[in-house]
Amino acid sequence: MQISKSDYMLFLKHPAWLWLKKYDKNKLPATSEELQVIFDEGHLFEKYAEQLFPDSIRLGFNESDYSGYLDLPKRTSEALANGTKTIFQGRFEHDNLTCIVDVLEKVGDGKFDLFEIKSSTSVKPEHIDDLSFQFIVLEESGFKIRRAYVIYVNNEYIRHGEIDVQAISVVTDVTEQVKEKLDETKANIQKALQVLGSKTRPDLSPRFATKKFSEWMEIYRHINCDLNKYCIYNLCRLNAKLVGELEDLDIKLISKIPNNIKLHVKQQGQVEATRLDKQLIDHKRIRDFLSKVKYPLYFLDYETMSSVIPYFDGTKPYQQLPFQYSLYVLKNPGGEAEHKEYLHKESTLPCLPLLKKLKEDIGNEGTIFVWHESFEKSRNTEMGELFPEYKEFMESINDRIVDLKIPFSSDWFIDKEFSGSASIKDVLPALIKDLSYKDLTIQGGNMAQRTWMETIFEGKNLERREEIMSSLLDYCNLDTLAMVRLYDLLKTHCQ
Repeated sequence: MQISKSDYMLFLKHPAWLWLKKYDKNKLPATSEELQVIFDEGHLFEKYAEQLFPDSIRLGFNESDYSGYLDLPKRTSEALANGTKTIFQGRFEHDNLTCIVDVLEKVGDGKFDLFEIKSSTSVKPEHIDDLSFQFIVLEESGFKIRRAYVIYVNNEYIRHGEIDVQAISVVTDVTEQVKEKLDETKANIQKALQVLGSKTRPDLSPRFATKKFSEWMEIYRHINCDLNKYCIYNLCRLNAKLVGELEDLDIKLISKIPNNIKLHVKQQGQVEATRLDKQLIDHKRIRDFLSKVKYPLYFLDYETMSSVIPYFDGTKPYQQLPFQYSLYVLKNPGGEAEHKEYLHKESTLPCLPLLKKLKEDIGNEGTIFVWHESFEKSRNTEMGELFPEYKEFMESINDRIVDLKIPFSSDWFIDKEFSGSASIKDVLPALIKDLSYKDLTIQGGNMAQRTWMETIFEGKNLERREEIMSSLLDYCNLDTLAMVRLYDLLKTHCQ
C-alpha cells in the first residue's frame, strides 16, 4: 500500500489519522467550511504562482477520473523525457512512496529545483516536512535535487491594476532546513508504513497528536460523539502532554482534576466552575466595567470578505473588507433597542457605501459595543486608510468602542457551559436559551463570507439569491442581538 505526501502529513498529526483514512475513512468528518476555504485559497494562489515559470506544462489529473491519477507517473516521465524544463503537478513513485510536486524545474546537469506553493504568508514547519518527503521520493527515484523552495504570499503587496505575480509572491530557499529534516523524515516514513501494515487501529488518544493538536481534537470529538460534555477532552487550552498526564492518572472528568495538576488560569476557572456546578461572577469588576458606558449604546458587528488574491485596487491579500453590518441602538436605559443594518449586494468594493450608511446610522456620542474589539477596530482603521475622507470618522468610532467580550475573556463571568471559551458562539447558548445559531441557515463567519462571495462575485446560487441575502441578514443580526441580550444579563446580575 502506497503512502502519498498527504498520507504522510496526516501521520505526522496523529498515527490514527493515517490509519482511519486507509481503513475506516467513514469515521472521519466531512471537510469543514474553514478548511474548504483554505483549499480554495491554495488553488487560487497556485494559478498565479505558476506564472513565475513561463516555460512549463501542467500535468495533474481530474479528481473524478482515477485513471488520470494512475497514469500520471507515466505522463510525468514522458514530459521530462521530451525536454520539458518545468512541470506542474507531476507525480513520482518509488516502491511504496508517491508524491505529486507543485513545481519541478530542470536547472542543468541532471539537477532539479523543487518548489512547494503555499497560500500562507510565511514558511511554516509543516512546509519543511512536506518538502522533505518529496525530496526523498524524488532522490530515490533517481532525480538529483539541487535546491528546495517555498513560494508563499506577500501579504504586504497592494494591488494596483493587474496582479503583479512577482510582487505578490515570495520565494524562499529552505534547502538546508529540508536536508536537516531528511533523517527524521525517513524514520517517520518507516513508522507510517508500520501503521499501514497493521490491521489494528492505533490508539485514538489525543496524547499521540504530535502536530496540529486542535485539528486532531476535532476529529477525536467527532468519532467519540457521545463523550461526556464535562470530560477531560473538553478542557480548554488542552495539549497532548496534559492529556497524557490525566489519562495516566485515570482522570476522566474535569471536576475530578486534582489541585496539584498544573493548569492554565483559564483551565483553573473551568475546573472550579464545573466542580462547584455554579457560575463564578466577579460582580464588582463587572459593575465597574458597566459603569463607564455612555448612552446611547450601540452594538455593532461586521461580516467581511477576504481573498488571497485581492479583488480591488488599494487592498492586500487576505485583507478583511466589511460587506455587511448589523447595529442595534439603545437610546436610554430600559428602552427598546432599534435595529439598523447594511448588506452590500453588488460586485464592487463594499466599503464606501457601507461607510456612508454607517455614518447615517451611528451617532457622534455613546458607547459602541463589539465582541473582540481588535477585529472591528482593525477593519475601521483599514477602511479609514482606503477612504481618507472617513479616516477621522473611523478614528472617532474606535475611540468609543468597548469590548463586551472582556467580562468573559477576563474570567469575571465563568459558567461551566462555556467550556473555557469566551466566543459568543459558546457564551450565548449557555446564558440566553431562546437564541441559537443552530436555528440559522448560516451559522458562522466563514460560511457567511464564503456564501456571500460565491453569490456576489462568482454568480453561484442565483436561484437562491434573495434567500441567501435574507440568511446573511439573519446571521449578522443575531450576532448583535446576542450582545444586546448579554449586556442586559450582565446588568441584571451586577446591579
